[in-house]
Amino acid sequence: MKYLLTNQQTERLYFRKLEQSDFENWLELFEDEQTSRMLGMDYLKTPKERCEKWFELTFHRYENNLGGQNVLISKETNELIGQCGLLVREVENKFELEIAYSILPQYRGKGFAIEAAKKCRDFAFENKLHERLISIIIPENDSSKNVALKNEMTFKKQIYYSGKKMDLFQITKQDWENLD
Repeated sequence: MKYLLTNQQTERLYFRKLEQSDFENWLELFEDEQTSRMLGMDYLKTPKERCEKWFELTFHRYENNLGGQNVLISKETNELIGQCGLLVREVENKFELEIAYSILPQYRGKGFAIEAAKKCRDFAFENKLHERLISIIIPENDSSKNVALKNEMTFKKQIYYSGKKMDLFQITKQDWENLD
């Protein structure tokens, strides 16, 4: 499970694996239709079905060394505030490592996604996991694009991923090494 940030931390966050006991807290994320659409889960009818699918996908990633989003726990309140992590992807027939993030609605706009995404970026490059990191973002998701930009990523191009037009952001190891 070299792609997981389990037991890592930032100034305000602890990273740990998703657990079945997190279900009720995470269910809230899928009560919002727009968030469900941005995460590609809107094809499922109920928040419970979406959350069940999310857990199934996450545990599949964990079990097959495909990375996965870690749960983010606030150091201050010990509450689950979101998820962030490195996902193994195949994009245009190439192995890629994606930085992905999802923050519960009441914790958005506080910089948690940026803080966690930067930790993922630094962890991946410091541990020589890949020469390039990407984020695949639905074009109308301005909040996620903002996180990618603040994570020093640049827009590379539009791609088709899972049958949808998506924006691909990237940062290379060389770009990262040249950050001030």
